[in-house]
Amino acid sequence: MMNNKIYIFSHGDLKIQDGTLYLENEDGIEEITINGIEEIYILGEVKINKEFLNTVLDRKIIIHFFNYYGYYSGSFFPKEHSCNSQLLIKQTEYYLNHYKRLKIARLFVEGAIHNILQVVKYYKNRGRELERIEESIISLANLIGECSAIDELMAIEGNVRNYYYQGFDKILDNPDFVFEQRSKRPPKNFLNTLISFGNSMLYTDVLSQIYYTGLEPRIGFLHTSNFRRFSLNLDIAEIFKPIIVDRVIFTVVNRNIITSDDFEYMSEGIMLKEKGRKVFVDYYEEKMNSIINLRETGTSISYRNLIRLEAENLENYFLYGTEYKPFKAKW
Repeated sequence: MMNNKIYIFSHGDLKIQDGTLYLENEDGIEEITINGIEEIYILGEVKINKEFLNTVLDRKIIIHFFNYYGYYSGSFFPKEHSCNSQLLIKQTEYYLNHYKRLKIARLFVEGAIHNILQVVKYYKNRGRELERIEESIISLANLIGECSAIDELMAIEGNVRNYYYQGFDKILDNPDFVFEQRSKRPPKNFLNTLISFGNSMLYTDVLSQIYYTGLEPRIGFLHTSNFRRFSLNLDIAEIFKPIIVDRVIFTVVNRNIITSDDFEYMSEGIMLKEKGRKVFVDYYEEKMNSIINLRETGTSISYRNLIRLEAENLENYFLYGTEYKPFKAKW
């Protein structure tokens, strides 16, 4: 258990009775109290029944499901936490208006690239040879204002990440964790496996924070909205991936906390073993709960609450026209 979350990594049958969650498998029965729990992350293969779902509904607990390989599968939400029809209308209006959508998408990309550059500068100042990569990213960032279509913004963001990921080899300097090229579903090497798993955690966390606002997570601005997935969480996550997920990856690899022994080969790719997932989640949660100081307001806030604040700022932008500025790290 981590604060208001429960992570289930093992396989078995899940049941709830009298405020206690029971996970039963061949190793016995594990008991976990659910008092005060807001989210359950299920990364193991489990069986649940209607009584279990009714109980988590009554307690307003969100359940996030991941498949065998660690990919996000879907979420089970209680009834609408916050339903604001006016906000839905406004958010839809901004999505349907090309210029309004483009403006918001630009802000997401600006925030993401700024935070990527902050990571690059951080490690460049610590002796990593990242000058060429930094210059290439800055050149691309200067083109954002010229974009007149979402596809152009996506292309810039994708090219920036290609340069950025090349820098991972210099930041990590570990022959077991080389980037090569971005590969997903399934990842083809250890580093891509960590990137995919960490991003999946963040996408889900952002989705939870959106749920606590009145925003509609299926209406994104940078990522195309469709009937198959949420997209607003992907938009907001772009801003935070460099300073949360990537920093966790650098920590666990550079300190040899996660090594090549924590992975296993599948027929098509590579996945993290249960032990590796647990370790990564520990450090990910530590990062999400760590406190940073906001210079503009002089306040302190955790990264998780910072994501909630980001969603709320976007909500206020739609409803009241309050200026929306993506979070930009200042170390």
